[in-house]
Amino acid sequence: MSRKQGTSRRDFLKVGVAGAVAFGATDVLAFANGLQQGGSKSKVVIAKDAMLRSSASAIDSTRMSALLDRAMQTWFGSKDALAPWRQLVRPGQVVGLKVNTIAGRGLSTNTALVQAITERLQNAGIKPYDIVVWDTTGRELERAGFHLSSGAGKIRCMGTDAVGYEDMPEAYGSVRCRLSRILTRICDVVINVPLLKDHSEAGVTLSMKNMYGVIHNPYECHNGGCNPAVADVNMLPTIRKKVRFTIGDATTACYHGGPGYSPEYAWRPDSLIVGIDPVALDFTAWKIIERKRAEKGLKTLEAEGRPPRYIATAADARHQLGTNDPKRISLIEV
Repeated sequence: MSRKQGTSRRDFLKVGVAGAVAFGATDVLAFANGLQQGGSKSKVVIAKDAMLRSSASAIDSTRMSALLDRAMQTWFGSKDALAPWRQLVRPGQVVGLKVNTIAGRGLSTNTALVQAITERLQNAGIKPYDIVVWDTTGRELERAGFHLSSGAGKIRCMGTDAVGYEDMPEAYGSVRCRLSRILTRICDVVINVPLLKDHSEAGVTLSMKNMYGVIHNPYECHNGGCNPAVADVNMLPTIRKKVRFTIGDATTACYHGGPGYSPEYAWRPDSLIVGIDPVALDFTAWKIIERKRAEKGLKTLEAEGRPPRYIATAADARHQLGTNDPKRISLIEV
């Protein structure tokens, strides 16, 4: 969106809370105006629980719910666990949870996190059938531990392969993509629930690249280290309109060998990374992965020839999807 067309996401992120949240907003930019806090800085919250797992691998569902509450309440500045959800969504809306399941059970959005999110959505008045957990294919969802469902009165869980893509594409810059009908026809709003991963071409994947699971042609969008395609995909009108917030899963992550699952490069930060600015979130993810790579004696992503250049592109004057300036990011660790 150019400045002639309207106010940029970055401009909205500069504005603090000013009046009630506009549930009827026609663009996520307007919605961000009502949520972003902290003056001119984009807020990113990292919540961690070193005791998250009840065994060597299994996540304790009670602690996961508490971790989610801590992350959300910190970002929203709320003492009430349900207040953040009542700001994000309202009863009667269909809420999509866009997960990431391409790497199978070892390195996909954790089912315990999704369960905790769906519980809070229901606590906030969203009916089970108005919650849709989704990704590209049903097979990938099942491999990651999700159970497909489309029955009345139940939380829906499905792949785009069940409903298909739109016939007419949306376009911006380098991309021309048909979007999942789950996004365009079923969901009113979407909460992005991606995974923190190294990526063999893009360098890093968290918030923005998870939108490759929304388009019909992701493999056509990998040239040049996925730059500028990642930024351009996130400029597509329906994605800008409906994707409202990111709850990044960093319970298990990988610092090399991604986006597939390579057990030798996986680690367990047991954290969540949440925020509304996808550029600030991905910039934060990049620094986390670089620190882990340095700890393991690996080269930087720049030295390997795959720095996440799409992050700067997404922040540039043309895209203005958020900020990659650390001086303009308020990073809060709890």
